[in-house]
Amino acid sequence: MITRIKELRARENLTQIDLAQKVGVRRETIVFLEKGKYNPSLKLAYDISKVFKMRIEEVFIME
Repeated sequence: MITRIKELRARENLTQIDLAQKVGVRRETIVFLEKGKYNPSLKLAYDISKVFKMRIEEVFIME
């Protein structure tokens, strides 16, 4: 799975810590998501997508 989290964070001027706080996880979780080393739960994927005002499939792309 490819994520656009890093790109979207940069566009919105959010740090990993900012995003983590908005969705209720630790910064390390965001790091692992950006590196593709962690698959989010449906709730986390939804919450992250909501921060960026996008659909889940626009943020998380299945290969």
